[in-house]
Amino acid sequence: MALRKRGKTWHTDFVIDGQRFRQSLETSDWREAQTKEKELIAAAKAGKVANRRQPIARMPFSEAAEQFLADRLPHLAPLSVRTEKERARVVNGVFGGRPVSRITPADVLAYIRRRKEGGIANATVNRELDIIRGVLKKARRWHLFSEEIRPLPVKQQVGRALLHEEKVRLLRMAASNPDWETAYYAAVLALNTTARGCELKGLRWRDVDFLNRTMTIRRSKTEAGERVIPLNGDALQVMMGLRERAKKVEGTGLDHYVFFACEHGHVDVSKPQKGWRTAWRNLTRAIRCPECGTLQGPAATCHNAECRADISKVKSTTAGLRFHDLRHHAITELAESQASDSTVMSIAGHVSAKMLAHYSHVRLEAKRKALDALSSGRLSGLETGGYGTNHVTKQGEPESVPPEVVDSLVELVGIEPTTSSLRTMRSPS
Repeated sequence: MALRKRGKTWHTDFVIDGQRFRQSLETSDWREAQTKEKELIAAAKAGKVANRRQPIARMPFSEAAEQFLADRLPHLAPLSVRTEKERARVVNGVFGGRPVSRITPADVLAYIRRRKEGGIANATVNRELDIIRGVLKKARRWHLFSEEIRPLPVKQQVGRALLHEEKVRLLRMAASNPDWETAYYAAVLALNTTARGCELKGLRWRDVDFLNRTMTIRRSKTEAGERVIPLNGDALQVMMGLRERAKKVEGTGLDHYVFFACEHGHVDVSKPQKGWRTAWRNLTRAIRCPECGTLQGPAATCHNAECRADISKVKSTTAGLRFHDLRHHAITELAESQASDSTVMSIAGHVSAKMLAHYSHVRLEAKRKALDALSSGRLSGLETGGYGTNHVTKQGEPESVPPEVVDSLVELVGIEPTTSSLRTMRSPS
């Protein structure tokens, strides 16, 4: 570590963790230079000082982004790797040939403005900013940007719980069309196990225990998601149906997937199904003509040539329903049952009561019944036109609160009305 004066300006030269830092302190006063040098060394030890001589800082942004993604590969799933590369490709279109050390906060702010002017959603812009932030952090330059560059606000979509009638209609409709068979099986399992879509896609036959009636989630979104879930009657029945389907294609091996890949009629039981997006969209948007009862997608007129009724205003009550909302619904039903919070979190794979509150949407009718339990059925002083404060305070003994009401306030699940649990409900055939 050394202070040197060049002309009238003091410069510092020191080494931290094998990296050499040399730069101007922008002062001609020796005492001020000493103070600035100490602050600079402390910042360098905390990783908050940019070293322009770092190789990644001198690289073009495209090369630095490639190196950044290469370091992340061991921690990402194959789909996430592809998504990250797509995001980096967009950012490289703007910063690709520019050295990382020459990118300024103004450049990043201008990038955000252009993306928003192009109609890009905030969530997408934030994911692209993740690439920029990662590269700048690797080059030890993010501290120059952190105060000005903030993630754009994103509306959190909490989710949706179905009405019982909507649930029955959805399952009946799914079971009525062979093209929606996979979506039907997946929906019943999600509603009866709280499993995520990604968890179901990764399920293999070695994870299903028919003897003990359980399925094991070995890979999930979080570590808490790795769990063993008991199979109730509905889930077990669907799992047996999936087993029979797998037998037809010789896909019952322990390493074969329960939801195996099937693209354009080509079956590969050694690979998981990518998804059921098209079937799910058609299922949730499907409507019945009020005149002839024909099942069809949204349209101006009925597809039935003999009917041709106006159905432009007919809309499915499940339109826009996400598959992940079935998990929300299952957790809601568990929260409304007599199951404790710890039991619900164990089944759903949550790690905190806060996450349980995020997913659990207690229905309005359940809330109304809970509040009705607090009502005594009469209002003091209502008949006399006012509330007699003096009269009430002079009473010998205050009116006691019914003990059952006090008990119901001890726990959240205690105030919920008893509804049918997942174990007692039967999916319609």
